[in-house]
Amino acid sequence: MKLAAFDFDLPDDAIALRPAAPRDRARMLQVGADMVFSDHHVYDLPSLLRKGDLLVLNDTQVFPAALTGIRKARPVGGGGDVQIRVNLHQSVGENSWRAFVKPAKRLKLDDDIHFSAELRARVEDKRDGGDVKLVFNQSGSKLMRSVQNIGEVPLPPYIGRQRTVDARDIEDYQTVYARKTGSVAAPTAGLHFTDRLLAELSRKGIDTTKLTLHVGAGTFLPVKTDDIKDHHMHHEWYSIEQESCDKINQVKSEGGRVIAVGTTSLRALESAARSGDLRPKAEETDIFITPGYKFRVVDGLMTNFHLPRSSLFMLVCALAGLDTMQNAYAHALKEGYRFYSYGDSSLIWTN
Repeated sequence: MKLAAFDFDLPDDAIALRPAAPRDRARMLQVGADMVFSDHHVYDLPSLLRKGDLLVLNDTQVFPAALTGIRKARPVGGGGDVQIRVNLHQSVGENSWRAFVKPAKRLKLDDDIHFSAELRARVEDKRDGGDVKLVFNQSGSKLMRSVQNIGEVPLPPYIGRQRTVDARDIEDYQTVYARKTGSVAAPTAGLHFTDRLLAELSRKGIDTTKLTLHVGAGTFLPVKTDDIKDHHMHHEWYSIEQESCDKINQVKSEGGRVIAVGTTSLRALESAARSGDLRPKAEETDIFITPGYKFRVVDGLMTNFHLPRSSLFMLVCALAGLDTMQNAYAHALKEGYRFYSYGDSSLIWTN
């Protein structure tokens, strides 16, 4: 399929810069079969699901992966010190990360970036798009502690261009059930949940289970190939344990529905079931879900509204159909829904 099929007009003022407060007051568009749309709020979720349904949550925790450092002046012909903005996006070793950097053109191989008196990194590799490999002078838990101490919340770049990161974002950009540190971007569908909503779901007989997918910034990179089959996803690490597999398989066998909370949960579930059966896994995935994909696990998806021409919009089109989602997004824009990471939610059922 051609990339242009997944395009739509998205006004700048439709993109949210702050989340709803409280979280579950965000709006939610239910997308059913035959282009039946209904408008709700996230706090309505217990009434939209049935007893015996199962929500699958991604319990990854965002760490402050946005760093600012100084490329030290080169001895010969390199100019003076240069400030470098770094967004870590993929761990590739105990002391190594791939990162998106700006300005990438001011960096050369073997340059040193100093982040603090204790922490620095050497540029070992450069790719297109400002993607570099950094080798740090620290490793393991010591490196993560240093990053925690000096890093900032890695908000999407479009927010950073319109306002500064502040103390509110530290809490806003984390799910209430985050437990396992490793993501450089939030699983944003989960940002709408509150402890009150989770308790109400449980009271209604709607269970939850968890898996982990550490979100990499590569997930949100634009698709640039005219033919989408030529696009390659970045790898992300995920883990799903036996207890969750057993719960999901039991719900499916009893006629209940499995609803992934977020595209990250969905991608992990479908990756773990690639062989046909859902089994415990701990591995990397680069699964790219587009129209024509046959879903093995999920019956529905709760997710935010995504950007045009993005791999995430392609995923929801695979779930419900391209025409349905183009019309659903047109409805959302007409009704004033807010898009992207801090935006409103949708509840989409398989076609």
